[in-house]
Amino acid sequence: MTDTSQPVSLLGLPGSLRRDSYAKAVLAGLQADLAPDIRLEIGSIDLPLYNQDLDGHAALPAVDAFRQAIAAAAGVVIVSPEYNYGIPGPLKNALDWASRPYGKAALIGKPALVITTSPAFTGGVRAQDQIHGTLLAIGARLAGGPQIVIGSVADKIADGRLVDRASLDFATAAIRRMTAEIGAR
Repeated sequence: MTDTSQPVSLLGLPGSLRRDSYAKAVLAGLQADLAPDIRLEIGSIDLPLYNQDLDGHAALPAVDAFRQAIAAAAGVVIVSPEYNYGIPGPLKNALDWASRPYGKAALIGKPALVITTSPAFTGGVRAQDQIHGTLLAIGARLAGGPQIVIGSVADKIADGRLVDRASLDFATAAIRRMTAEIGAR
């Protein structure tokens, strides 16, 4: 059983490197909307391209910090756009770094929730499937429940964060389900 006096600490990963990305805005909206017993830290996926030659005994400092942030979190919330019907390259790259060292990666067994966004009405549903596949290959524990896709995302952002009440309620309910599962372990 988890100590309920401390907030559950989650790591939010935006699937885009763009400074004013919709993914970061969704994470900022969720961060502001979550109950005090859930803390969402927004991380970064700005990492060099994965190269096994650079992934020896001493990882690059940015990679080491990224892996440590994942390890320290009780769960991960990934919010990603869909690029050309699929997972954005920077997010796939970050997940490749997070999948190592083989058999000992911080994502193994880690609860993970995926939210996708798109200016289109489809909300990034194709990218969601690819991200799920990558997380399953790594050994992360996907949060159950319906897929969270936010279509027409540009219309749901104000002042750098998600403000659409229906989207916030749907996503925060999924985060609460994931943290309840974490607390039950």
